[in-house]
Amino acid sequence: MRFDRFERIIGTEKIESLKHKRVAIFGLGGVGSYALEAIARSGVGKVIICDYDLVDVTNINRQLIAKESTIGMLKTEVAEASLKDINPNIEVLAFPIKADKQLILDILAMNPDFIIDAIDDVQAKTDLIEAAIKLDIPIIASMGFANKLHPELIQISTLDKTQVCPLAKKMRKIIKEKNITLNFPVVFSMEVPKVRSNEILGSAAYVPSVAGLMLASYVINNLIGE
Repeated sequence: MRFDRFERIIGTEKIESLKHKRVAIFGLGGVGSYALEAIARSGVGKVIICDYDLVDVTNINRQLIAKESTIGMLKTEVAEASLKDINPNIEVLAFPIKADKQLILDILAMNPDFIIDAIDDVQAKTDLIEAAIKLDIPIIASMGFANKLHPELIQISTLDKTQVCPLAKKMRKIIKEKNITLNFPVVFSMEVPKVRSNEILGSAAYVPSVAGLMLASYVINNLIGE
């Protein structure tokens, strides 16, 4: 009964198939935490989560795992507890470690059916995308959503077709220099970021969350053949 309402849309066979799928999610911030929860609430039976960070009070405005009661806790620890509360049968492999090339290869050796990249760090992001493409594991990557206020301008496209987004521009240059295809799916925004000099990047509750849900929708729809 837990996934009954989704089953009514996609059918019993596809709900059953999702129980046996494994999705790897790198980064559990404003984008990744929403993607992860939507993946779990859609009935995916196995997840791999990777994030080395602790919950900070400044995360509360935009991250599902951030609450007064979770400040100072590992994001992976909070996320795993939340997932088990949603679905006691879900299988969770948690890596509270900063993603580097070796860790990425170790996780990808577990053969996830899909990868969600919600990492902020450009080097780790590049390493993950490069490894996934070389190993032919499906991946969708999140671009930048800081300093933005308009979720209606978020789109799903491929990296080569992105515009406006500063992070996407940087990633296009790096990926191209590595002679890797730019033709892989990304979620990005057409909104020009509101930049104020010498300030920490800002973030709204309703922009990264929408991006995370769009990442999850792409993954789930691909896993069920939609």
